[in-house]
Amino acid sequence: MDERISVLGGGVAGLCAALALAERGLEVELIVPEGAPPPASKLAGGMLAPFCEGESAPPEITRRGQAALGWWRARTASFRQSGTLVLAPPRDRAELTRFARATTGQTLVDPGTLEPELSGRFASGLFFAEEAHLDPGAAMADLRAALAARGVRRHGGAPSGRIVDCRGMAARDRLPDLRAVRGEMLELHAPGVRLTRTIRLLHPRFACYIVPRAAGRYMIGATMIESADPGPVTARAVMELLSAAYTVHPGFADAALISAGAGLRPAFPDNLPALRRTPGRIHLNGMYRHGFLMAPVLAEDLADEIVAQREKTHAN
Repeated sequence: MDERISVLGGGVAGLCAALALAERGLEVELIVPEGAPPPASKLAGGMLAPFCEGESAPPEITRRGQAALGWWRARTASFRQSGTLVLAPPRDRAELTRFARATTGQTLVDPGTLEPELSGRFASGLFFAEEAHLDPGAAMADLRAALAARGVRRHGGAPSGRIVDCRGMAARDRLPDLRAVRGEMLELHAPGVRLTRTIRLLHPRFACYIVPRAAGRYMIGATMIESADPGPVTARAVMELLSAAYTVHPGFADAALISAGAGLRPAFPDNLPALRRTPGRIHLNGMYRHGFLMAPVLAEDLADEIVAQREKTHAN
């Protein structure tokens, strides 16, 4: 068995895998080819919301995803555990009831008591106090810095050790059932809006989430489109996301649109992130909409497996 481990991919899955392995004292290299497209995780919302994900994901995501909270708290300064506030316009009150029945870990609240600027706009909401969020760009930069501090070499050349493949959609050459799920996002600068936690707005047709970031910035997202089109954000997505943000807080009407982006999330048929094995490599892939929530969990599973294998080999 090769002593070195070559982790392929510089997105959240690859960074989490490389760091989990390096923290076990294993020799790791991170391989990101020159000119590789930006990872989809760069456009993520950065929500750590295992309880809210229970609305549509299997119980495994809620149960195992909770471990990601402590993992990220210990590894990025951008971690904020201020909970998730779920809202619905008065005409869509039934959506709030449905969401409450499908999830756990919430309490019914007056939104204005948590976010004063929403006072009088929504009669009630669901508060998931244990949930958190982070800034994906800052969090991945923190992981890269941690890898560098441990002497992990990053390069674009050929692998020289046992391969851990975290290439996302690029791994479809070895994972034929991997499919693309398109996501679109906006980043706004809205200094007149003061929201402190993730807001999820429920709607029968286009739900939306708003994630606060530093210096008056907010990430607006939620589109999930079964498409492999890597093109730019559509006008429809921009209009719908801005309309949803305005429904939450009219101050977003005066916001500056800093950036807009679209990315392709890798997903397996069951939409569950997983460790897969093909000849000569282990894959950590299929993150779907759970990248920042499940990548650390699977990275630790991977590290456990490799350490156990090496201990067994050395014992023999």
